[in-house]
Amino acid sequence: MNNPTSVWDAGDYATHGRFVADHGATILAILDAQPGERILDVGCGDGALTARIAAAGADVHGIDASPELVAAARERGVDAEVVDAAEFRGDGYDAVFSNAALHWMLDPAPVAAALAGALAPGGRLVVEFGGFGNIAAIRTALAAVMHSHGYPDADPGQYYPTAQQYTEVLEAAGFTDIDALIVPRQTLLPGTMSDWLHTFRCGFLAAHDVPLDEREVIIAETQERLVPALYDPAGDRWYADYVRLRVTARVGARPQGRPARP
Repeated sequence: MNNPTSVWDAGDYATHGRFVADHGATILAILDAQPGERILDVGCGDGALTARIAAAGADVHGIDASPELVAAARERGVDAEVVDAAEFRGDGYDAVFSNAALHWMLDPAPVAAALAGALAPGGRLVVEFGGFGNIAAIRTALAAVMHSHGYPDADPGQYYPTAQQYTEVLEAAGFTDIDALIVPRQTLLPGTMSDWLHTFRCGFLAAHDVPLDEREVIIAETQERLVPALYDPAGDRWYADYVRLRVTARVGARPQGRPARP
């Protein structure tokens, strides 16, 4: 199921969202892609990390629900296709990788089942996405401003589980050896909070039929509310209160002769 709040402008994302891929270095190191491995990158976006996996010598395939971002990934030379992760039916992959994407997929059970089905026996899952408490200050401020403009109880359209909640989802899909960890990570933004809101909440505002001129007012008011919590006046810098859920897991038995991987 496509998320109506997940709407992207590839150029805007490259300018104001590049930090997402930059912070993916840790989970990329955990993946530790090897030459010749078949790897699926779920929610590949514009392919910044997918290209790095390919540079390690792996045979990597990216999927994303955004045609705009997949087009940008292909421009990088990345093998990518437009498909909803829950509907992906490939198989035989050595690893499934995902960075900052699974929280956009609102029904986690069919997504987890599809990821399990994509893996060869003994294949590994290495993912990181928004966890419980992610951008809590930003969400609270935006919800309050939306309410003041006559949009009560606006659904932000994201999924931020606890480690235990997501572990249960993976267990139901057949994963084993699950290691799930909540990682608080205050993140320096490349621009202002308004820039972040334009990049990551344009789809949210559009999905709730907020007129263009009112969107600008809502974004400005939200930024103003967040000054005490997320703005550093000494350095004239904005931060986002990110919390990530970092997960590794396996499916089935490891084929004979294949060494265990972390």
